[in-house]
Amino acid sequence: MKTPVCQMFGIEFPIFAFTHCRDVVAAVSKAGGLGVLGATAHSPEQLEIDLGWIEDEVGDAPYGVDLLLPQKYVGAEAGGFERGALKELIPQEHRDFLDGMMSRYDVPPLVELPAEMRGRGLGVSEADYLPLIDIAFHYKTKLLVSALGPPPAWLVKDAHERNVLVAALAGKVEHAVRHKNAGADIIIAQGSEAGGHTGQISTMVLVPEVVEAVAPVPVLAAGGIGTGRQVAASFALGAAGVWCGSVWLTTEEAETHPVVKQKYVAAGSSDTVRSRSLTGKPARQLRTAWTDEWDRPDTPDPLGMPLQSILTGPYLARINGAAHQEGSGAHTLINYAVGQIVGQMNQVKPAKQVVYELIDELIDAAETMQKVMEA
Repeated sequence: MKTPVCQMFGIEFPIFAFTHCRDVVAAVSKAGGLGVLGATAHSPEQLEIDLGWIEDEVGDAPYGVDLLLPQKYVGAEAGGFERGALKELIPQEHRDFLDGMMSRYDVPPLVELPAEMRGRGLGVSEADYLPLIDIAFHYKTKLLVSALGPPPAWLVKDAHERNVLVAALAGKVEHAVRHKNAGADIIIAQGSEAGGHTGQISTMVLVPEVVEAVAPVPVLAAGGIGTGRQVAASFALGAAGVWCGSVWLTTEEAETHPVVKQKYVAAGSSDTVRSRSLTGKPARQLRTAWTDEWDRPDTPDPLGMPLQSILTGPYLARINGAAHQEGSGAHTLINYAVGQIVGQMNQVKPAKQVVYELIDELIDAAETMQKVMEA
């Protein structure tokens, strides 16, 4: 295919795969798309391991790295981001609420907190993400993505000096224009159907608005895209490619918790909700007892980012560790981010197969549209 983003990266298909799993990144890049590793929660050491592994797998095929680069977060106004100090900002009321939840749902304590839960959480400060950017530049990363906030001018400059392109996610036209003015090479217009952090404007409305506002910068459509027909619709809206995240969560390679993966396969498109209960910012996720508990009128409001993830991390680890027993309280509580496309994620399959099915369905949709035009 010859869309602008295909030519920018030398890829066969304009399919960009956001994932926290390095195996999915490699599988999609090897299949002709472009895998993007969500590395916000990575330690520098783990990111080096994962990028080295990806490069061994993909050879010269391009891949990207996605980070949260917010301009505002709780603690930023104090001029620092000492995680120990931030813990002191968490009200006891919130800890009591979660302790009570664990008791009511009979979630056992962990013998030991998993290594990935020790002291990181979401890396939203410069102290967290600068080392990760340095590592990405050290490897053969071809795309850096700002998932939250416009890319800083120094990042765009440093990236371009290394022949690395920069993209940024936008949930509003204003965000997209800000990203363009900051020097982003690609704008990702993400509608409210998407999983994870998302705004309130639907993909169908948002994409053409952003395409017009940032031209000639190419736009990727995101949010509710998981079939070739939706890829075709994205092109009809003016996009140069698609950014998919949720659809990889039920692939064979995905490290999705087995219970969550089962819930995804069984879920319908109406089984998600936008909630601040995971990170402190609105994020679409599977509706479970966890989101219902936070939505009750007699419970405390979620904290701002990153306090919410610092608060909930150990409790979510407890839930994940005990959720394997069907019918247990932890099984009822466990959830994760996912978009409304979950209603069509009905089968576990290899990531490569997902890529090829997207393209096959796109071709079929294009042929159908051609017949309609000729009628």
